[in-house]
Amino acid sequence: MASESGAQAGAVVTRFAPSPTGFLHIGGARTALFNWLFARHHGGKALLRIEDTDRKRSTQEAIDAILDGLDWLGLDYDGDIVYQSERGSRHVEVAEKLLEHGFAYKCYATQEELEEMRAAQRAARQPIRYDGRWRHRDPSDAPAGTPFVIRLKTPEDGETTIADQVQGQVTVRNAELDDYIILRADGTPTYMLAAVVDDRDMGVTHIIRGDDHLNNAFRQLPIYRAMEQIEGGWGDPIYAHIPLIHGSDGAKLSKRHGALGVDAYRDEMGILPEALFNYLLRLGWGHGDREEFTREEAIELFDLDGVGKSASRFDLKKLENLNGHYIREADDARLARICAPMIAGEVDIDLLTRAMPVLKVRARSMMELAEGAAFLFRKRPLEMTEKAAALLDDDARQRLALVADRLRAENDWTIEALEATTKALAEELELGLGKLAQPLRAALTGTTTSPGIFDVLILLGRAEALARIDAQAVAAG
Repeated sequence: MASESGAQAGAVVTRFAPSPTGFLHIGGARTALFNWLFARHHGGKALLRIEDTDRKRSTQEAIDAILDGLDWLGLDYDGDIVYQSERGSRHVEVAEKLLEHGFAYKCYATQEELEEMRAAQRAARQPIRYDGRWRHRDPSDAPAGTPFVIRLKTPEDGETTIADQVQGQVTVRNAELDDYIILRADGTPTYMLAAVVDDRDMGVTHIIRGDDHLNNAFRQLPIYRAMEQIEGGWGDPIYAHIPLIHGSDGAKLSKRHGALGVDAYRDEMGILPEALFNYLLRLGWGHGDREEFTREEAIELFDLDGVGKSASRFDLKKLENLNGHYIREADDARLARICAPMIAGEVDIDLLTRAMPVLKVRARSMMELAEGAAFLFRKRPLEMTEKAAALLDDDARQRLALVADRLRAENDWTIEALEATTKALAEELELGLGKLAQPLRAALTGTTTSPGIFDVLILLGRAEALARIDAQAVAAG
């Protein structure tokens, strides 16, 4: 793959580069979103690379889950997906150039020698790092046939400073870096080399990733700079390291905080993609006090100067509340299509769509929405919840018989007429409306929570509503 020379042309090129060893987790989804938004904001390209060099842990299932999650969030990528595992020969080619020009060397240290070195460093309370024992030795010192790795010669003196677009000026003493392996003894490249070569060949200008990779930037820059001297066209990328996401308690995000795969937010928690998109956008980025952005507004406004330097806190309740807002704003037919598979039994999609305006008012998840709609499609006799059954004592059942008679005589099956008829009966019986409405709700839905009782009567329709009431009503003796 030839470099597109994005940096030279002034075009912004970003990349999202997940490892397919599991689902697309929430931190990865936010990194993908920030890369995508930055590229779209600047009219550049957003590229996707699957870093699948760990063949034992990488799976097609994980690749499919990542692609599915990105697609669900509406993050489309430019050009073909790059699979790192297919580029091994190119990585080896660069390693050999570094070796040939003196920027790398063969290391013949055995595992036993390296373990002794680390043990001595631990005993002396020194940092654990390779001590450069083969940096200046002649390969002929090693016995013939001895396996070797190739290590990069990192700078030994001075400092390296990165002008990070989020973290600001960050400086590391070069003495803190060690000569790390770029090519293993079996001839396979390490992540550190492969990522640099792929980024350069893909023309990536801006590397936007979590700040847990900040140390990697200092280790990777020597490859860029060595290859710039060897062949040119390897200018430094622009870095932006985003603070990690923490739980609501400030601890590192884990499953107990909601560190799940994107598919779990969709399938198990009933989150809409626009809600997760907006929530992730505001998780570490801000534009004044605004909380909600359309996709178009996010593209227009997003830039790296709005990304904060401190860790974000993941708040599941806030996400659920935001999701409730987007449910109320969503198209009813779309909500019905999403909900229908979550409801047991045969579902009338037209009825479900008509019910959405009253069902979605309080729902914070698609599961709550589906649960709230389930009464519409239950078969008689309705199964009662314990609380609903408790409302249907003998007095309540007798009142239901009176309600059924009045409703059966009502020719105008509208909310206004049904409400007026029921209120008039309550006044005749010298009862509060709740004394009629609560057992009526239990009889109609099998639960104690539902949309407004007169909305329920309308949605069920005259015949089904009366049949459900009759099934629970007992005439006074």
